[in-house]
Amino acid sequence: MVKILAFAGSGRKDSVNKKVVQVAAQGAKEAGAEVTFVELESFDMPIFTEDLEAEKGMHAGGQQFKELLMSHDGFLIASPEYNSSYSALFKNAIDWASRKVGDEKPLQAYKGKVAGIMAASPGALGGMRVLVTLRMLMENLGTLVLPTQKAVGNAFSLFDEQGNCTDEKTEKALKAIGRQVAETCQKLKD
Repeated sequence: MVKILAFAGSGRKDSVNKKVVQVAAQGAKEAGAEVTFVELESFDMPIFTEDLEAEKGMHAGGQQFKELLMSHDGFLIASPEYNSSYSALFKNAIDWASRKVGDEKPLQAYKGKVAGIMAASPGALGGMRVLVTLRMLMENLGTLVLPTQKAVGNAFSLFDEQGNCTDEKTEKALKAIGRQVAETCQKLKD
């Protein structure tokens, strides 16, 4: 069975990006994938520096996140747009998980994986600018980022109090990304 890791680059409790990625995750589940949703802030990773790594070694939260990335076939990633790029929380998690420990292959957490990306914001553009930098980062790490992506504009108005998407067109597009990631991962496994 294909395993997909879903996460958002936002640490906000009521993050619309967390809601968006969970809709995409539902599409992956409907396509037969096993999906694990994680919140990056729960790994409590300090800001990565090589000095900190040299002094204390791999951070336990960073290692835990990296192991999750390695044990999954693909990723669903939703990112807020902070000044036309991704959040420090997201980049820090990616940096920790990029560090080689022991006999691991370089960038083992990312190479050969498949990702579907999306963004959400209260603005009309829906975080569209972050998708360019997010795609570039993940592809540079060796992840195949699927061409279909989704920027969800006016996102705060598209979810009810329970976190359900109330816009059928948005829900359909997000689920399609999840389904495409699951199907691509399955084809690569076969």
